[in-house]
Amino acid sequence: MALPSLPERQTYLDIATEAALSAGAILRKYYGNLQQIREKATPGDLITEADTTSEAAIIELLQRHLPDVPIHAEEAGQLATNQPSPYLWMIDPLDGTVNYAHGYPMFSVSIALLYADEPLVGVVYNPYRDELFHAAQGLGATLNRQPIQVSKTDQLQNSLLTTGFAYDRRQTKDNNYREFCYLTHQTQGVRRGGSAALDLADVACGRLDGYWERGIQPWDMAAGICILREAGGLVTSYDQTPLDMSSGRLLATNGKIHTPLSVALQEAQGWFQSYYAADS
Repeated sequence: MALPSLPERQTYLDIATEAALSAGAILRKYYGNLQQIREKATPGDLITEADTTSEAAIIELLQRHLPDVPIHAEEAGQLATNQPSPYLWMIDPLDGTVNYAHGYPMFSVSIALLYADEPLVGVVYNPYRDELFHAAQGLGATLNRQPIQVSKTDQLQNSLLTTGFAYDRRQTKDNNYREFCYLTHQTQGVRRGGSAALDLADVACGRLDGYWERGIQPWDMAAGICILREAGGLVTSYDQTPLDMSSGRLLATNGKIHTPLSVALQEAQGWFQSYYAADS
């Protein structure tokens, strides 16, 4: 299936950018002024009026411009059209809701357009810092309209990484704690931002060298994947096989530390057990 032309991709990118900026204005309006904060089914998984209002604005704009393209939004779910389509909008109207609800300024709007299940266009916008990351296949990646690229760090020991912890971390032993501890020992540091979309964008612009996480949703990662790839980065599964976004698990780096980080993630299980056994 042939990709859309470059002018078509630019048009889709412009639409996604307009939607992200519009949603960002809504998030700025509600920031620090929330009246409704509630948990979903999982403890710690929050939703606010900012999420729903932002999402409604995005959906309205996308449907106005491209009414025949289906949408998958975090809160509204799947919004189908009358005709089958190789395209799919993937929307997270507020990635980092827990941060946002606490007044911590690490949150974003994330909008991606998939084509044949692969990210074709990606926009990630942090309205607090007014940072707009966007990309489309073959058009490169930018931050506030200036080209970006991944870092040149080529040794894991010299890298700065980021990760996150899923909402089910209290109920499963596969909670990323072992990997976090091990990589903290192996690198210059591991940060926890709380917005997967921004974590991917920060790897794309070279602020961070790598990112891994489990338990994340396709709408958390789709836009950031497009941006990172266009900035020269690499995204796979933990074991470097092709990424399956439905798995909820990804490894994203500048490419240069990809294999060492993949190996380290596998080593973490045994290291954790031996480290604490020796200490007891």
